[in-house]
Amino acid sequence: MDNMMLNAMREDAMRQQLHKSKRMIWVTFQKEGIHKYPAALDDPKLATGDWDDVSFLGYPHRHMFHFRVSIEVFHDDREIEFIQFSRWLQRLYSVGTDEADGEAGHTVLALDYKSCEMIADDLFLEIRKRYGSNREVHIEVSEDGENGCVVTFPKA
Repeated sequence: MDNMMLNAMREDAMRQQLHKSKRMIWVTFQKEGIHKYPAALDDPKLATGDWDDVSFLGYPHRHMFHFRVSIEVFHDDREIEFIQFSRWLQRLYSVGTDEADGEAGHTVLALDYKSCEMIADDLFLEIRKRYGSNREVHIEVSEDGENGCVVTFPKA
């Protein structure tokens, strides 16, 4: 077997690997929100009165929630365009007129008094409605870029 034939076989093998790869795109955005953790006020594991006391979380407080959302794509040429995906995700949290019911001041999703994990779950349900169940999705949500969650949602 000569070198040209060997090189051609190697190149074919590499191209086959490309087709087997999983591709994901990701976007980031931030949203200001107010939330609270009501149980923190009187749960003895949280309201300890000591160095690990977090009872203050039971009162409404502000965070800048940071999001990083990854979604599986099936080819390498902008199947889901980054900017459009990011804008759509951000609109889910924007107050305005909801196109579905025409209700002014309505958002599809709210940060409310939810944990980062709950926020990720809610966002995933909207992504699944729009993009279907045949895509893996990863969602990171953090409070002020310090503490947060990473949730991986496998294909259905």
